[in-house]
Amino acid sequence: MAQYHVGQQVQMKKGHPCGANCWRIIRVGMDFRIKCEKCGRSVLIPRSRFERRVKAVLSDGGIGDN
Repeated sequence: MAQYHVGQQVQMKKGHPCGANCWRIIRVGMDFRIKCEKCGRSVLIPRSRFERRVKAVLSDGGIGDN
């Protein structure tokens, strides 16, 4: 099971209607809030659906940079 953190950039299997499929995680919990990197739209999706639809973690978002 992968660990997800606020600030990580992820690639989803399905693209957003604006044409991008890069998202930034802005909330973690039972639901995930992710924000489209191209248009800025945010979406709230349940954890189970998020974990199924993540294709890759693109950047760590500065976690562990000390």
